[in-house]
Amino acid sequence: MNKEVKSYYTDKIRAIDAKIEAIKIAFSPLTFQAIRALIELGLLQKISDAGDEGITVRELSKLSGISEYGVGVLSEMALGMGVIKIRRDDCPSASSNGENASSQCRTESSNYDLGHLVLGKIGWFLLEDNCTRVNFNFTNDICYKGAFNLIDSIKNEKPEGLKVFGDKWATVYEALSTLPEREKKSWFDFDHFYSDIAFPEALPIVYAKKPKNLFDIGGNTGKWAIASCKYDSNVHVSIVDLPGQTAVAQKNAKDAGFADRISFVSGNVLDSETKLPAGADAVWMSQFLDCFSLHQITKILKKIYNSVDTNCDVFVMEPLWDMQKFEGESYALQATSLYFTCIANGNSKMYRYGELVGAIEAAGFHLVTAHHNLGSNFYSILNFRKN
Repeated sequence: MNKEVKSYYTDKIRAIDAKIEAIKIAFSPLTFQAIRALIELGLLQKISDAGDEGITVRELSKLSGISEYGVGVLSEMALGMGVIKIRRDDCPSASSNGENASSQCRTESSNYDLGHLVLGKIGWFLLEDNCTRVNFNFTNDICYKGAFNLIDSIKNEKPEGLKVFGDKWATVYEALSTLPEREKKSWFDFDHFYSDIAFPEALPIVYAKKPKNLFDIGGNTGKWAIASCKYDSNVHVSIVDLPGQTAVAQKNAKDAGFADRISFVSGNVLDSETKLPAGADAVWMSQFLDCFSLHQITKILKKIYNSVDTNCDVFVMEPLWDMQKFEGESYALQATSLYFTCIANGNSKMYRYGELVGAIEAAGFHLVTAHHNLGSNFYSILNFRKN
C-alpha cells in the first residue's frame, strides 16, 4: 500500500471536520451541478478573467445575461466549496476584532452583492487542469444520471444505470458507437487521457526485445497500435476487440498510413467462438482487464495462455489504486470503480496490485517484472510469462 494513504489506517480527523465532510457528501449532487452550471454558463471563466481585481455578482449578471439571483446562488455555493473567494480588501474593516465592523460589512452589501469575486485554487484546477476537466465531464455526461441506479447495480451485479442510454446493451462497450456525440467524446476523452499519457514511457519497455508480432487485446480506437508502428518500424500489430471498436481502429490505422501493418480480429474475447491467433511475440493489454471481473480476467488469460508460447511476453498496463503516489489519484480510481458497477458492466473495478496479479497467475502465468509510477497518472506495467 502506498505510504501516502495513511488515512486508510487512522481516523484522526476532528469531529467538527468530519461533520463538514459528511455534509459535503450529503449535498454533493447539488454542489456538483452548481459547479457544472458555473462552468457551462461561462461564469467561472469570467471570474478567472477578472484576475486579482475580481468581479461582482452584478457585473457577472450584466456580462452573462444571467439574473443576479442565479449568479448569486451559484456564487454562494462556490464560496462554500472554496472554488471562488472574495477579494480580501473588499471589507478592510472586517479585519478588526469588533463585531460592529462585521455588521457594517454585511449591511454595506445590497441585494446579491458579495463583493469582488476572485478565482480560488480549487477553481483554477476545475478550469485549467486537464485531469480534473476530463473526470468532471465524464462524471456528468456518462455517470451522473445512471449513478442513481447504483444500489440496484450492486444487488443485481448488472450495470443498471446503463439504461439511461437505452435498453439494448448489456455493457457500455456495445453502446459506445451509438452514444450521443457529447457523451461519446467525454467517454473517449476519459479513456484516452489516462492510458495515452503513459505511452511514451511504456513503449521502450514493451519494445525492448523488439517483438515482431504484437497482439493488442482491447485495442479500442487503435491509438496504441499506431503509436507502436511509429515507434518500431518492424512491428506488426493485431488488434483484438469488439466489431464496433475494430471498425473505428481500422479507419484510424488507414488514415495514419499503417493499414498494411495493423490487422484486426473482431469479436468478444470472452466468447468461446472468438479464437486468438497464434504467433505473438508479445501481448499488450492497456486499461483492458479492469473491464472484467477477476473470474473473467482469469478466463481471458487462459485463452491467451493457450495461444502463446513460453517466450511470449504478456504486458498488462493498469492504474492500480493501491500503487498511486498520491491519495487523490487513489480516490479517483476508487470512484471509477463505481462507474464500472453502475454503467460499464456491473462486475469489474479498478484493481489493487495483489488481486490483479493473483487473477492472472491463476491462469498459469508468473510475474516477471513490474514497473510502477509511469506517466503523470502513475500507471503500472506488469510483465508476465507462461509457467
